Amino acid sequence: MSIEKVKEYFKRFNIADKIQEFETSSATVELAAKALSCEEKRIAKSLSFKVNDNPILIVTAGDSRIDNKKFKERFQTKAKMLSPDEVESLIGHKIGGVCPFAVNENVKIYLDDSLKRFSTVFPACGSSNSAIELAIDELEKYSNSTEWVSVCKLNESV
Repeated sequence: MSIEKVKEYFKRFNIADKIQEFETSSATVELAAKALSCEEKRIAKSLSFKVNDNPILIVTAGDSRIDNKKFKERFQTKAKMLSPDEVESLIGHKIGGVCPFAVNENVKIYLDDSLKRFSTVFPACGSSNSAIELAIDELEKYSNSTEWVSVCKLNESV
């Protein structure tokens, strides 16, 4: 189970006890915000794509969405999300629990600038009913991110 992988991963940093597990689903931005009693924009959602046949994750703020033009400028290809069938095998977590921790070895992780507006954010922890509150520098450290990117625009309807 993915949450067990994430707990094991966080043990080496002595923060596994910071993981929150909920009675209800936190599989979407809206559900996670309700479970955490926070604003949707503070949910750090992990979006999975293929770039040159390699899986990547882009962690963005809950109120943002991929800007196709910015994505293409940065990665020199169109934004192509992984299919639901590909997510678990290529990333290492099921949809609803995808997070930037304890992912498969070949997955590159990028953090979007949309997250920098917050002192803390809430990424999932490998299951559809979990999250952890991390400061932005902690997210950067624990996700082993490749770099910060600017490939999103804010979704005005959230």
